[in-house]
Parts: sequence; C-alpha cells; structure tokens
Amino acid sequence: MYCRNVDIAIIGGGPAGLAAALAAREAGVQDVLILERDTKLGGILNQCIHNGFGLHTFKEELTGPEYAARFADRVIAEGIEYKLGTMVVDLSKDKTITAMNREDGMFTIKAKAVILAMGCRERPRGALGIPGFRPAGIFSAGTAQRFVNIEGIMPGKEVVILGSGDIGLIMARRMTLEGAKVKVVAELMPYSGGLKRNIVQCLNDYGIPLKLSHTVVDIKGKERVEGVTIAQVDAKNKPIPGTEEFYACDTLLLSCGLIPENELTTGAGIEMNPVTSGAVVDNSLETSIPGIYACGNVLHVHDLVDYVSEEAGNAGRNAAKFVLDAGREEAGSDPIIMKTGKGVRYTVPSKICREKVEKDVLVRFRVDNVYKDVKLGIFFDGELVRSVKKRTVAPGEMEELRIRKEELDKFPDVREITVGFAED
Repeated sequence: MYCRNVDIAIIGGGPAGLAAALAAREAGVQDVLILERDTKLGGILNQCIHNGFGLHTFKEELTGPEYAARFADRVIAEGIEYKLGTMVVDLSKDKTITAMNREDGMFTIKAKAVILAMGCRERPRGALGIPGFRPAGIFSAGTAQRFVNIEGIMPGKEVVILGSGDIGLIMARRMTLEGAKVKVVAELMPYSGGLKRNIVQCLNDYGIPLKLSHTVVDIKGKERVEGVTIAQVDAKNKPIPGTEEFYACDTLLLSCGLIPENELTTGAGIEMNPVTSGAVVDNSLETSIPGIYACGNVLHVHDLVDYVSEEAGNAGRNAAKFVLDAGREEAGSDPIIMKTGKGVRYTVPSKICREKVEKDVLVRFRVDNVYKDVKLGIFFDGELVRSVKKRTVAPGEMEELRIRKEELDKFPDVREITVGFAED
C-alpha cells in the first residue's frame, strides 16, 4: 500500500469539490488532489438535465451538466489532479485519508488540509416506516432520475410520489413529459419541502395535485406495486381513520429528505450538529479539527447549487490560507457562539472566530415552519442589533443574513449572537 503527501485533499468531485479546488489553486496552493467515487466529475448534477442552474454564478440559466462542465473544464485546464472511481473509506484526525480504486488498490493520502465535499443522499424507505410488502416499483426520486436521464429507462407508467422535496417535484414533471401519469404528490408536512418555483413549474403547470398533511399508509402488491393508499395525518403526523384514498399505480417515488454523507466526518471524531447532520463549523468553514473544512450539502442541505459553489469557494480559500500559513492557528479569544432564536432551526456557521473575520459574516439558516410578515433579527447577547422584514419564510427555502464587520467591531465583548424572529 503506497502513501503520498499532498497539500490539500478534497473528498468529492461534485460542484462543491470542484469549486473548492479552483479556489484553493487561485489562492496559491498548487498541490491539490480531488478524490471522486464516480466515473466522472460533476456529481449529482450530471443527472439533473433540467435548467435553472447558474443564475447567480453565471447570470444565465444552465442545465445541471452544463453547470458542472464549466467547473470541471476549468479544473482540467488548471491541471488540478483528480482520481475517479476512488472510494474513500477512512479519514483520521491527523488528516490521513485511506482510499481505494482499481488502478492503485488501497492507498493513503497524508494531507496538510482536507476539504469535505461528499454531498448528501436520499432518505430510504427503511427510514420512513411505511407498512406493506417490498415489491418492485419503489424508487427514491433520485434513482428514478438517474434511470430516466442517464440510463434511458422508464421506472413505470402510473406514478405516486411521496414527499415534495425538490427532486420529487422535478421528477413529477419529468415523468409526465416522458408519458407517465403522475396521479398525486403526497406530503407529510403541512407545507411543501421544495422551492415555490418548482411547485408552480412542476406541479401546477401540469395539473398534478399536491396533498399536504398526507402520507402513504399501505402499499398493495407483492411482486410489483399495484397501488398505494394515502391518508391525511393529524398534528402529530398520525393517520386519521376514514381519510384513506387508494391510487392504482405501478410506481412509488420517495422524495422524503436528504441526509449529508457524513460517515467519514463522524469517523474522524469531528463535532457534529444534530439538526443539520453536518459538521459544526466556524466562519472559515473549519470543523472542530484544525485543517479540516466542510462545504456544500455535506455541511447542510442547500437549495441552489450556486450557493454550494460560493460556500465551497470560501472553504477552498480558507484551506489554502491554512496550508500557506503552515497550519499555524492564531491563539485568539473564545469564539462567539451562534444561537437559534424563535422560528430558526439552525445556523451555519455555528460559531464565529474574531481573528478570522475579514469582512461581513454570511449566516445561512432555515426556519421551522411557514411564516408570513415577520422580522428576522440579529441579537448580540440578547440585544436586537438589526432586523429585516420578510413577507414569507418557509422551511423549503434557505434564508441568509449578514453580520456586518462594523457591528462585530462595535461590540468587542459579545459572547453570543442569536438569529431569530424579532417582535414588533
């Protein structure tokens, strides 16, 4: 088993890993290595053939493969090294990566800095507790997307979709365009988990009904799905007797949430955020282990790939700074702890290190329900510093606020910053 040393190793060659690699190279680090388990760069975007990508990054509308290709082409042009078909099986606290592929067998990489960019995966049926047999015809929405867009295989002709995440909404439209009949989209929560534009463009435009506060309570069929029964749920998400509806179908697609791919992260002993299932990071996107950074959907699930690329660029630049400073960590004061106030589920970052603040600190977060006509406030040690009016906020859409550098300079002794709703 051979071992090699690199300055920066990036685990994942999707949009986050590519953007991080380019930013690290631009920041002055030449020795960058990307490890990707798939057979080509680009990650999940390679199967997302719909448009809507790149409006923030490139000021034009691109498909997923087009967006990925712009970054992958730059990585290749810059001569940044990457290994495809390479599975990382372990990451240790001393930034040693164990990986394997066909060409090299098992090998190790000792890196001065590591960027985690592994993305996320879909929540499987086993995690949903749906009763019934296990017939053919049950797919995650992402698996169905790969079958249709890459393999050229239609999963079925009559479809029910459970969950209104963005992938499920997009696949409702995709299956319809390919000739299938999408009978209903059922959503457990009283609100959709997807972007508003996807509800309009993928469901409303095609007359596909969305039933909120509904879930699948039974699957009929042993060899192949023959139909599903959905029912309305109460405030505790328990099915309400007498509300059952049966839909004859041959396919059930599951779009019930995304889970960051953090087995390597937890294996390395990195502190985790139980709400996001991602690492706890500071404002430089550094985890609890110095020199290991996290970005993209492995950190927290994003709405738009443009935001993934932006965040990953910051991770790449900060990892490069860590390497160029020879891993020296300035001994600073205790970090400012980020807290969640009323209506807010989590914030990224989870803490702010003053010595790493060079400009405004961007804080991204999600709310816990649908709210209208609210004020999002920033509180320094309980004192409201600033608020922003929002007409509507929803869990399916990520929000952001900027903590201004001059605000941090004005309050040198602040210990906690809370993001939450401000009362009138």
